Amino acid sequence: MPTQQLHEAEFKNSLVDELRGEIAPDARPRQVRGYTYSRINPTPVRDPHLLAWADDLGKFLGLEKPAERGPTIDALAGNLVTESMKPFAARYAGHQFGNWAGQLGDGRAISLGELTATDGSTWEIQLKGAGPTPYSRRADGRAVLRSSLREFVCSEAMHYLGVPTTRALSLVATGDMVVRDMFYNGNAKPEPGAIVARVAPTFIRFGNFQMMAAAGELDNLRALADYVILHHYPELGPPSPEVYVKWYEEICLRTAVMVAHWMTVGFVHGVMNTDNMSILGLTIDYGPYGWLEPYDLDWTPNTTDFGSRRYAFGQQPQIALWNLARLAEALGLLVGDVEKMRPGLDVYTTTFESTRQQILMKKLGLTALHPEEDAHLTGGLLEALAESEVDMTIFFRQLSHLAPELLASPEAEADRFNELLAAATYVPLPSPTHAPLLKWLGHYLVRLRQEPASPDTIKAGMLRANPKYVLRNYIAQKAIEAAEKGDLTYLHTLMEVLKSPFDEQPEHEEFAAKRPEWAWDMPGCATLSCSS
Repeated sequence: MPTQQLHEAEFKNSLVDELRGEIAPDARPRQVRGYTYSRINPTPVRDPHLLAWADDLGKFLGLEKPAERGPTIDALAGNLVTESMKPFAARYAGHQFGNWAGQLGDGRAISLGELTATDGSTWEIQLKGAGPTPYSRRADGRAVLRSSLREFVCSEAMHYLGVPTTRALSLVATGDMVVRDMFYNGNAKPEPGAIVARVAPTFIRFGNFQMMAAAGELDNLRALADYVILHHYPELGPPSPEVYVKWYEEICLRTAVMVAHWMTVGFVHGVMNTDNMSILGLTIDYGPYGWLEPYDLDWTPNTTDFGSRRYAFGQQPQIALWNLARLAEALGLLVGDVEKMRPGLDVYTTTFESTRQQILMKKLGLTALHPEEDAHLTGGLLEALAESEVDMTIFFRQLSHLAPELLASPEAEADRFNELLAAATYVPLPSPTHAPLLKWLGHYLVRLRQEPASPDTIKAGMLRANPKYVLRNYIAQKAIEAAEKGDLTYLHTLMEVLKSPFDEQPEHEEFAAKRPEWAWDMPGCATLSCSS
């Protein structure tokens, strides 16, 4: 498939063509009734220019990397709408922090349409920060550089980690300033604006179905469900009440797999509202996310959530289940009995537990020799990590090197374990804090010695399962500060490092370091908000 510039590409518009929508008379906020989406064009910006481009994703989509300025960048900034594009903002609702929020919708995201990738699959291109829509409420529809850069980098970083996720194609500066109050504390200030082009098979979320159900629009609810099944779950067959039930179970399964990946790489989404849950089981809407450094079940990066910690790391599995139950209430209208959806919740629970266990076993270099004993071993590890305040990423990476070496040379085992903890902990040794983890390490090594594979084989497998590099918040903040000053070198280097998170890359050790002291309480490093 020959490559082309994005502004020359032929867009498809299946959602607009097949579902009921309106042509919005203007972008003034209002309650939209009876429609799935609103046709609305992006609002042009003053001086769009390219900051970053995802090369691998671009090639997959059959797109050439554009110049810093030009018609492709105009399209990615919303200044150019080509003849084949039918831009729209989707209508949805949702529960935010557990409370029903009513109509929400794409308040600053506008989809341009769909492109066909080199493998024949279809991908929606959506501009986040492209200007106001009927769903913008009291906001301006724009995004700032710091939040756009964070979404761009993390979308791609998660992809290379193997976590189900939406993607990001480009990061474009707008040349305009956007006023934001980062922590909602009365300190609003102008910041450089930016637009990120997000990419996914679809951006439909739980909240789209909740909106139709809450409004009593059963025809729109059924049409939307049928559209998603036909385009994104065709293996289930033609839509019917029985297929709706199977479809819901598949959504539960995919969501469970996604959350299990989050929990085993230490990712904290930060704002798991039902409108931020993808109907495809993809990580979506990278806002106040964070990565565990000290392993802490109660940690959230989101200042908006500090009161209840509803979306803290350890709460994510249960919150996903709660969100799925809200989706069941909406989809249950299609089968006449919400109780028929209940088995899907059991699918979620069993799939989450089995997927997390499978991933943890790979991270520990173990095979399924003793399922019950191994479940007890991994459970004990999670408890010990929570008590020991070690850096999750560094702990597992160090273990990947150390444990197989101890199989070959078991001498000085206690000293080697202390070396591992010294590299990973945020609490100086010696400390009673580490006693549970040291005890667990002894049990683990006994179990590891039962594996038939060679130490070298075990080590290679563990290194493939335990990343050395994740997008630590302080590193993202350094990239933001440099980019705001016009220096993109750090950002581009960071993107290249995160494309190979399981490789050693010894020349880039700085990106694998523990969070430094200066970053512990620094805004953007330890704390963010829904405005971030």
